Amino acid sequence: MVDERAVLAVDVGGSHVKVLVNGEAESRRAPSGPTLTPTEMVAAALKTADGWRWDAVSVGVPAPVHGGRVVSEPVNLGKGWVGFDFETAFGAPTKVMNDAAMQALGSYEGGTMLFLGLGTGLGTALIVDGIVEPMEIGHLPFKKRTFEDYVGERARKKFGKTRWQKLVAEAIAHLSAALEPDYVVLGGGNAARLTKLPPNARLGSNSNAFTGGFRLWQANERGAA
Repeated sequence: MVDERAVLAVDVGGSHVKVLVNGEAESRRAPSGPTLTPTEMVAAALKTADGWRWDAVSVGVPAPVHGGRVVSEPVNLGKGWVGFDFETAFGAPTKVMNDAAMQALGSYEGGTMLFLGLGTGLGTALIVDGIVEPMEIGHLPFKKRTFEDYVGERARKKFGKTRWQKLVAEAIAHLSAALEPDYVVLGGGNAARLTKLPPNARLGSNSNAFTGGFRLWQANERGAA
């Protein structure tokens, strides 16, 4: 049964907190930053969404989430996220998931999909037959360091556009060989910087994070809530 309730989707990033309610035409945003606490995030989201009405909330956080709770502090935000009671803070039923997983859910078109979020770091998620499996692949060993060290924002600035694109393609090839997805979706702020996409890959859209937030309340996705 499809859940038709109005949902406020909140996409928490290192530079902005973005919000949208299903049925509204355009999203809104507020500044984020390296000192942002969850209390400040909720206040910013509620202020930015003023005038909208919703029945439930979905929050995508750039940190590992298990059982609907943040289990380690975000690298690029402030402290206090672990154990934070988002539902009480928002005053409405609330589901929390990793931000890459939420964007992946909104990008999904069936089968087995690998999602890679190219941003400050590397967000990853795998969806198999509609089941969301958030992952922390970015911190796994790759070459002399980790995947994130070679495809994240610092790597792009360090290696330059041409070399960075080759590293992204190489990382995708390694991960595709290991996980055997039907297709790869590239999201995050730096995905649009790619001038040539690897085979079997397509660009996603940051707006898919909102679609994922809405879908959270339309199906009980394992690993999503």
